[in-house]
Amino acid sequence: MTETASRLLTLLSLLQARRDWPGGELAARLEVSTRTVRRDVERLRALGYPVTSLPGPAGGYRLGAGAAMPPLLVDDDEAIAIAVGLRTAARASVEGIEEASLRALVKVEQVLPARLRHRVSALGAATMSLPAGGPTVDPQALTAIASGCRDRERIRFAYRDRDGAESRREAEPHALVNLGRRWYLAAWDGGRGDWRTFRVDRIRDPAPTGVPFTPRGLPGGDPVTYVERSLSSTPHRFEARVILAAPAEQIRDSLPGGWGSVESIDDRSCGYRTGDDDLDWLALRIAMLGADFEIVEPPELVERLRALADRVGRAVGPTPGGSGRP
Repeated sequence: MTETASRLLTLLSLLQARRDWPGGELAARLEVSTRTVRRDVERLRALGYPVTSLPGPAGGYRLGAGAAMPPLLVDDDEAIAIAVGLRTAARASVEGIEEASLRALVKVEQVLPARLRHRVSALGAATMSLPAGGPTVDPQALTAIASGCRDRERIRFAYRDRDGAESRREAEPHALVNLGRRWYLAAWDGGRGDWRTFRVDRIRDPAPTGVPFTPRGLPGGDPVTYVERSLSSTPHRFEARVILAAPAEQIRDSLPGGWGSVESIDDRSCGYRTGDDDLDWLALRIAMLGADFEIVEPPELVERLRALADRVGRAVGPTPGGSGRP
């Protein structure tokens, strides 16, 4: 590779790493004159890279987004992160993203050096994940909401609550949060004058309003914590109260966020409260805690667990040496 070509690749990598670069700082990084930087920028433009000049006494450059952006330059760690992220996205709860992620992954792996391709393939072969299941979200809705979060711009959207009631909302989007099977938006609801948590699969047609906003302080500061607390405090269609035959600390250590609250009864048992709109998922959640339990309420949950036990019993058959269920 010639010295000029090598310098162009370095310049392109710098422009991709940061939004704005003063010309003098680029010259110092490349150990050339500002005139050489200007010539190199013109070469990048001729190759199709949309590099814009920034006004001001010092001047500068910015790599813009193009309709047909040439390939990105990434280092080894970034290439692996992209490949792993695409593999993960192929199993995500985003509508239609599986096929797009796999197409992109094929393109990325084709241009990886052999040493990195081997590492990415090994990681992919050894890594398994459970498909997300549950409702899927529109990727266009995710990107529209994410743009509002990034640009601090209010968005409008239609929202359907769990009872099917439709409403129009205008909100200041703060952050998107993915909790297992579902995506949530933490936002300031202008019409309600308060913070709200919205399920993204229930959001339709989110669009920017063109109105900027000054970010407010989210209660608790952390979006994940806020969403988990919001979900745990929201009444569900089914609220369960269970006694678990295990110490409270043991259950808390294994309990995923947003799955409910635990209170100690004694050294060998604890009380567990949780809720959900899906009775099947509620039954599975309790069964997955890895402890014997007694259902206090609701009675519908007892019947659902009994039906689940019957299905499992038929699947595994009678205990070896035994006579099956009594």
